[in-house]
Amino acid sequence: MESNEVERYQRARKKVEEIKGFYSHLSSYVVVIGVLIFINLRYTPQYLWFLWSMFGWGIGLFFHAVKVFQWSPFFNSEWEARKIKQFMEEETRKRNKFE
Repeated sequence: MESNEVERYQRARKKVEEIKGFYSHLSSYVVVIGVLIFINLRYTPQYLWFLWSMFGWGIGLFFHAVKVFQWSPFFNSEWEARKIKQFMEEETRKRNKFE
């Protein structure tokens, strides 16, 4: 294999490992939250304390998904390209102003 192909393979393998890690995290979340819901409703149904765990862990799970699937409605690659272009143009204007 060529060096470029080896690098592509390593990046793809890393991505697959990240996705597997996310799905493992999701599976743990579903099982543990399910058990907590059962315990809560069985022994203390008057106060739904499982919601705190579900919400807290859910935030972490959400950010894990954002990282793994590279989902960002605000800071995507188009945004990055626009900002890079903007900063390069600003730098050029500043340089030309002082010359």
